[in-house]
Amino acid sequence: MLEQRIQQQFFDSADLKYAAAEVLSKPIADAVNAVVGCITAGGKVLACGNGGSASDAQHFAAEFIGRFERERPGLAAIALTTDSSILTAIGNDYDFNVVFAKQVQALGAPGDVLLAISTSGNSGNVLAAVEAAHAKDMTVVALTGRGGGKLREMLGETDVHVCVPHERTARIQEVHILALHCLCDAVDLQLLGEQENT
Repeated sequence: MLEQRIQQQFFDSADLKYAAAEVLSKPIADAVNAVVGCITAGGKVLACGNGGSASDAQHFAAEFIGRFERERPGLAAIALTTDSSILTAIGNDYDFNVVFAKQVQALGAPGDVLLAISTSGNSGNVLAAVEAAHAKDMTVVALTGRGGGKLREMLGETDVHVCVPHERTARIQEVHILALHCLCDAVDLQLLGEQENT
């Protein structure tokens, strides 16, 4: 019984990935173009999210600054989820809903990209970060699920929405990490060209 349940998790995840491949390939490609344009112009990617999405933001930044699968110079990315002094100071002195927005206001510049990750699309501090990014003339790449929530309504024409067609948080997060890996792979492809012997 337990093994069957575990197998079903794998099957459900695989089914969603197959279904999402066609739906998400264009928005992920659009995200790649936005990020490559930003990086090649000397900009940076600021990434934020809560809980598992915070981990995804940090995972993404690590693969940009370090490497993904190929050797290359580091790419400029900052996870806004990592500095406990900043997060607790802003949360204490202001409000937890502005912990990312205050960092976007301080660190963001026109032409930068905000990678906003929220499975529901309704995380208050992520929505505030999107608002702050728009005020800075930044492009937003939003990773959501469940129809996109309030975040969908905030996105402009030049923003990109990668919305996983599912309701369950675990399944959405599994596709988010795949989407981020696709993003990293395609950015490397655009910057470095095809890899020999792949």
